Amino acid sequence: MKPICLVLRTSLRMRRLHPALFAVLMVAVLSRAALVAAVPFTPTDDGQVIEQLPVSPLDPTWRQVRGLRQQLAERPDNLALAVRVAWLYIEQGRALSEPRYYGYAEGVLAPWWKAAEPPVPILVLRATIRQHDHDFESALRDLSLALRADPENAQAWLTQAVVQQVRGDYAAARDSCMQVLRLSDPLVAVTCLSTIDSLTGNGPKAYDALGRALTRARSAPVDVQRWAQTVLAETAARTNQASQADAHFQEALALGPTDDYLRAAYADFLLDQGRPQAVIDLLRASTRVDALLLRLALAEQRVAAPELDQHVQALRDRFAAARLRGDAVHQREEARFALYLLRQPQAALELARANWAVQREPADARLLLEAALAAGDPDAAQPVLIFLADSGLDDVQLTPLHAKLVTS
Repeated sequence: MKPICLVLRTSLRMRRLHPALFAVLMVAVLSRAALVAAVPFTPTDDGQVIEQLPVSPLDPTWRQVRGLRQQLAERPDNLALAVRVAWLYIEQGRALSEPRYYGYAEGVLAPWWKAAEPPVPILVLRATIRQHDHDFESALRDLSLALRADPENAQAWLTQAVVQQVRGDYAAARDSCMQVLRLSDPLVAVTCLSTIDSLTGNGPKAYDALGRALTRARSAPVDVQRWAQTVLAETAARTNQASQADAHFQEALALGPTDDYLRAAYADFLLDQGRPQAVIDLLRASTRVDALLLRLALAEQRVAAPELDQHVQALRDRFAAARLRGDAVHQREEARFALYLLRQPQAALELARANWAVQREPADARLLLEAALAAGDPDAAQPVLIFLADSGLDDVQLTPLHAKLVTS
């Protein structure tokens, strides 16, 4: 499920970085230096681009953040101001796929970050950042505290539903979505519920319900409409309705600036449909984002594109740098990289196992099943097979893998 922040903004899985801005910048600098083995880089001409900044200092949102941050420097204990600045940083980080902004958000929350029971807005923010860091247990504790203090907090219920769904706890996620239905915009609530229902064997019913809700909510915020279209696309793909899925992905893309979750989901769909050139056309300018670069390289592999070797090396370097930082957020992507681009099934299997211990979305189940088959180790797939039996997770891509493993 794509997380949605209800209060004027959207949010996608957020990484927790060091709260001090200097430390955040130093991590980025040191990671980049590690990739080139500390060898200085000298441009060959004055016009050569060394780094492309993700945001212009003239950008209106950035100027707003800068002005509010100056106010916050004078009043660092101003809760309302800190919450506003932190959400703006998170919005920028989501829009730009730039992890440093999530570190900035955490830095803004420093006066309250380590408190056992900070104010509710801080708890929801902290849970959101911890969610991105895949610290799901801590995120759920924060959300439990927030909802105990404010059971009418729709954002907390929705964030809790997201975390529970990622963890594969569909019954609890549906209960949280029902609270969203009581408190929030109907389209948000129906999208939340339809996501869970589509995963648990009720895809056609979920698809119809969400389609009707979207038709009735054409005045809903664009971000919410895009989320609903994405869920419709994923539901159609999950139930083998390829033409409907493609149409919904196209409608979501047409709703203005897209986000990385949508492009990654559409790229995965196109790869499954055997359309690598469409993936290349979609992602050729998206090499800055690791998850999108991975999908671009997978498409390039299928057409023997000349850029493939360069992109494989870039991914190799980025995953190595992530390991140096102790960053395990991208284990799913690294496992897929090892399995299909490096042809290292045993390494992929270990990464997929570690990833499954943390998150249990359909893509995680599929990856572990594929890695177990490629490594010739069907026993390694048992945790997923048990989960499929217990949860009722239904996905057309999992069916043939399940059949191969139960007969092996």
